[in-house]
Amino acid sequence: MRTRKLRTGVALTELGLGASSFGNLFRETTDEATHAAVDVAWNGGVRYFDTAPHYGLGLSERRLGAALRDRPRDEYVISSKVGRLLVPTPERAHELDVAEHFLVPAAFERRWDFSRDGILRSVEGSLERLGLDTIDILYLHDPDQHWDAASTTGVDALIELREQGVTRAIGVGMNRSAMLTDFVRQCDIDVVMLAGRYTLVDRSALDDLLPAAEERGVGVVAAAVYNSGLLARAEVPDDAIYEYRDAPADLVRRARELAAICERHGVTLPDAAVQFPLRHPAVVSAVLGARDAAEAASGVERYARPIPEALWDEL
Repeated sequence: MRTRKLRTGVALTELGLGASSFGNLFRETTDEATHAAVDVAWNGGVRYFDTAPHYGLGLSERRLGAALRDRPRDEYVISSKVGRLLVPTPERAHELDVAEHFLVPAAFERRWDFSRDGILRSVEGSLERLGLDTIDILYLHDPDQHWDAASTTGVDALIELREQGVTRAIGVGMNRSAMLTDFVRQCDIDVVMLAGRYTLVDRSALDDLLPAAEERGVGVVAAAVYNSGLLARAEVPDDAIYEYRDAPADLVRRARELAAICERHGVTLPDAAVQFPLRHPAVVSAVLGARDAAEAASGVERYARPIPEALWDEL
């Protein structure tokens, strides 16, 4: 699989595997299913894997680390995130973490913490759960309401970890392109993960983030390319989901128009959704979530599907 490099030299495969579902997002999955997803992605050429402590209160990191344990460490890139510190709450272990949509025991609570100490403690926990000595990329995770701390002590702590060799690249992950643009312009970061703002139906990042990233040499990882489901099927259903809610009627109509164009050119809407962000020079990888082998295989197939240039011209 083709790779694209960050300015620090980290090479990401153009397709990455997102491991949020490894944390039992919305429904339970098994160790075997998540391991199979990694196997299938690996066999398809994927060498970039993304996770976070937030995903299942550490379960995603543990499962991803176990699935990669026997792989050569210099052959893959792994990213995780900081900002939500996991604090033990054993008194709640009999409950489920349903408020955050993860079906795992609520044995920890997430505490926002972009201080140096909080980030160092978070990374220490991630390294232990992953079973690794280093994490290739560290992102500040969803600092929407925490600009002051995240852009100062948060970034400074990540720079320190980069200088120490604990990580090879640092950045920010969120779905607000305007704030990511501020990070790109004002902070010494290498990469951003943008969720849902550069897709077939939402190209708003073209107005701010993508030009700034290209100008500053900051890589962009495109996540949520299906906009939480709207673009995930060849035929768009009436009850399609957009941003984890029922899709507005106008967006459903728009997605169906796009699907019809794709069909005329012999491809599907999801094929185009996966490959679309990779056409921008600032984008270094598109990360697709997968829960099991079938979902991982689907992502690899969509990435590899030949798409005629005439389709992009019409879109």
